[in-house]
Amino acid sequence: MHLHWAVWVLVSFCAVTLAWPPTRRIWTFFVFLTYRLPTIAFNTPRGLRLLCEDMGPTFLKLGQVIASSPGLFPDRYTEEFQRCLDRVRPFDFARVRTTIDEELGTRASDLEELDPEPLASASIAQVHTARLADGSSIVVKVQRPGIAARIAADMRILRFLARWIQKLVRDVELANPVGIIADLSATLSEELDFRKEAENLDSFNRIMAELGHKEIRAPKPCWEYTTARVLCMERFSGTRVDDVATIRTRGFDAESKLVLGMRAWFQCVVFYGFFHGDVHAGNLMLLDNEDIGFLDFGIVGRFDERQRRLVTDYLIAFSTGNYRQLATVIRDMGAVLAEVDMDAWVADLERVYKPILAQSVSELKYAELLPKINRISVRHRVQMPREFVLITKQMLYFDRYAKALAPNLNVFMDPRLLMSLMQDIQKARMQQQPG
Repeated sequence: MHLHWAVWVLVSFCAVTLAWPPTRRIWTFFVFLTYRLPTIAFNTPRGLRLLCEDMGPTFLKLGQVIASSPGLFPDRYTEEFQRCLDRVRPFDFARVRTTIDEELGTRASDLEELDPEPLASASIAQVHTARLADGSSIVVKVQRPGIAARIAADMRILRFLARWIQKLVRDVELANPVGIIADLSATLSEELDFRKEAENLDSFNRIMAELGHKEIRAPKPCWEYTTARVLCMERFSGTRVDDVATIRTRGFDAESKLVLGMRAWFQCVVFYGFFHGDVHAGNLMLLDNEDIGFLDFGIVGRFDERQRRLVTDYLIAFSTGNYRQLATVIRDMGAVLAEVDMDAWVADLERVYKPILAQSVSELKYAELLPKINRISVRHRVQMPREFVLITKQMLYFDRYAKALAPNLNVFMDPRLLMSLMQDIQKARMQQQPG
């Protein structure tokens, strides 16, 4: 509780001194004293969650990090912050129109039938549907007005808080608050330039073409109507992978589609060191023409050659149940903060990972897996590398879809995936050899 109050005081002080103009500072401080203070006294997690909502998109992003990191934060916090995943207020359509006009100039008139009702609203931007003069159906992603300056101010607050928390709280370096904020800052910086996301869309489509996956694609960006703050792209029509009833009604061969999509995702990692880093159900679709669609490339993973070798070692160790090798790979990533009892660590890794391979799909409890992985990391003073956590998270996403769409499929043991993965890794290793 004392730590919580300290964080609240620091956040409030920073909010009223670093981020906003004087009138906004006074109002924020007034709200803190009269409304949020009683809330936080009786319900600490809810108070912090409300604070994140009050302070805007950057802090909502931080709340989403907490929500997505069970095991590193107390359960009552991760549960409360789940509300941050879908609580982003849309901004006025008039400001959407203004941003489009400012960014596109005379070309803005080419966007016809722009729907005032947002299709989606997120922390950085919101999405509207439209149509081009040639009849093409598109979506328009528009950045929140003033978000860049707001994020810059917010990041000053968060860096300040992270440094103080890391100094004051024992063993908090395992959660690595300074690293989390640095990573958040880098991610937001990239997300603020929509041209980079458009490049990611093109890169994915190029990779799929080179791999011969004609039926797997991302939306094509409309470069003529894309700037740093506006992204226009092809609109996909299809069914989310978690809409099981619709998929079954339409007669899709869901199992073969899922296996195909997973293999393509693994090949991106193995051959290109590039992969979609947020394959939740809203970002993976079965399209009306039975293609597989990957959406939203704001979060991508990238590996250099050494990281590619390590991550393929990780995938092999994970899929074959070689837990000592798994521990060795994590150590080689430089993630061990102190001397570790290797035998005890390997035993704990086996205890957590083995059920993924050994149990039937119906027996797995996905909500417990990442918290368990994070907790054994804390116990052995090991920072799980962000890239490895990201990889594991996507694999769990895929297995969750398999549980719903193809109950007899275990994506971690399926011979089609294992054999193709081993072949791809062997081919990639040969390509990496000099000469």
